[in-house]
Amino acid sequence: MPTKLPALATCLVAALLIAIVPANAAVQVNDKTDISLGVYIPCAAGGTGEVVDLSGPLHTLVSFTINGNNVSGYFHFQPQGISGTGEMTGEKYQATGVTQETFKNSFQNGQANSTYVNNFRIIGQGSGNNFLVHETLHFTVTAKGVLTVFHDNFRVECK
Repeated sequence: MPTKLPALATCLVAALLIAIVPANAAVQVNDKTDISLGVYIPCAAGGTGEVVDLSGPLHTLVSFTINGNNVSGYFHFQPQGISGTGEMTGEKYQATGVTQETFKNSFQNGQANSTYVNNFRIIGQGSGNNFLVHETLHFTVTAKGVLTVFHDNFRVECK
């Protein structure tokens, strides 16, 4: 069962980019959003796996500028106190890691492309139930603010 945190981060990026791309000056978004989601951890519960219910604040920081034929910006997503409990074992988990990217592109044929890597961890009690998620995300934004996103190199590792 895939996790929902990468999808959540992608949705947040998409919503924020769509909302701020049309502006031609730097725009800052700096807030904390409470999230709640269930994540299947395959290495939890002695390797039988379990769903961990996570909740807490996700810090979001976005700066984005379109200047003529150039687009540049920065985004940063970081769990700050996101924690959870295993539904079967009751074990405690903590979400850690950061997703961030700085980019500067020129519009070519009316669009700019960028790629970033998302890594985050869900850390459990004891050994053998930590979970690393890695994905590569490619996005294209047009000068009119239309956004498309493609994911690849998605992998999950139990640590």
